[in-house]
Amino acid sequence: MEEQRKTLSQLFIPICFETLFYMLSGMVDTLMLSSVGDYAVGAVGTANTYIGIFIIMFSIISSGMMAVMTQNIGAGRPGIAYQARQLGLLFNAVVGFCMAFFLFTCSGTILDMVGIAKTLRDPAVTYLKIVGGGCILNALIPIFSGYLRAFGYTKQPLFATFIANVMNLILNAVFLFVLHTGVQGVAMATVISRVINLLIVVIFSHLLVHAKQSPERSENRKVLGQIVSVGLPSACETALYNVAMTLVIRFLNQMDAEGLNVTARSYAMQITDFSYCIGAALAQANAIMTGWYVGAGEYDACDKGTKKAAVTGVAVAACLSVLFAVCAGWIMKLFTDDPVMIALVTKLLMIDIVLEMGRVTNLVFGQALKSSGDAVFPAVLAAVFVFVCAAGGTYFFGIHLGLMAVGAYIGLAGDECVRAVGMVLRWKTGKWRGKRLV
Repeated sequence: MEEQRKTLSQLFIPICFETLFYMLSGMVDTLMLSSVGDYAVGAVGTANTYIGIFIIMFSIISSGMMAVMTQNIGAGRPGIAYQARQLGLLFNAVVGFCMAFFLFTCSGTILDMVGIAKTLRDPAVTYLKIVGGGCILNALIPIFSGYLRAFGYTKQPLFATFIANVMNLILNAVFLFVLHTGVQGVAMATVISRVINLLIVVIFSHLLVHAKQSPERSENRKVLGQIVSVGLPSACETALYNVAMTLVIRFLNQMDAEGLNVTARSYAMQITDFSYCIGAALAQANAIMTGWYVGAGEYDACDKGTKKAAVTGVAVAACLSVLFAVCAGWIMKLFTDDPVMIALVTKLLMIDIVLEMGRVTNLVFGQALKSSGDAVFPAVLAAVFVFVCAAGGTYFFGIHLGLMAVGAYIGLAGDECVRAVGMVLRWKTGKWRGKRLV
């Protein structure tokens, strides 16, 4: 199949732009919400963290599905890749509907249980109810986008994301500046733009990929078992990370009654997402090629490509992180004129230089391990260090030592760097070569 022999750069560039547009959407939301007030930014950032926690089940299928699809494509069996997509679609649709109903009806209870600053509660409930109620879109979009990427069609998900982001920008402007609906309007714009995104990737997957016509099929139980064997550990890793982030947010909310520290984290994350997107895109592109190589038994090429992607990601992420830290004062002027907030975010961006170098290494090698079928090790590593370093570090440095959000970022940087070292060492052992699914 011609599509499956694209190079890393051919896969990476569209995925990078797609990720960048996704990040830009979040930054635009933050920039526009800052006109409402810092409390709105903190509320939406907090609500999005909790939405991520409750949609973990979607990643059980989407991550495992990608490994099964790419390995079968590499082995010359695209029909089984289509079968994997159908199973993933059914599973995520059912789970997505249940999660959407739960988040819509229980948003206030969820936020009260985990703890949130009083000034952030009402707008956070509104956002969580609307965007959480539409989280079935988060379940379905990755299925169709991943299906397209698995066959080498990376430009089409980029196009879908671009169109959705343009619509999100337009709708944000209408809801905020014409209808004056605040956080509620931003939430509605987010859901509508995701509906558009889903429609586009569904149409492209139907028109471009014809794996359904390929005769290869396997037992549904066997294919689903392979998906779960990769997806379940990956989902556990994601779940553990999000639980740790919940603790981090809870600790940040305890640091001050006004939500200053949690809001500073929201601003910092919006800025650092631009350096993160490089590593995330490289990790996704390399994971696709890893599946192709492992399916075809080309292990040496897989090893060389993964190391190249990691080195490139670290270099670019480090340069961008330094640039953002140096220019933090000017960048923050786009969001707020509060000198206390600007000074705090600047400190966070300085620490983020180290954090991003660890994170991109963690992403590239971690995704490669999962795509090869070696998904248990990253989950075990996360089970230990996201709590010891990220959550524990936030409490120790942030609350116990009184460093507040700066202490939280020290803990987060420690988590990413320690896990990055573990991922590299695991990859060097070569045990992933014996984890092939096909």
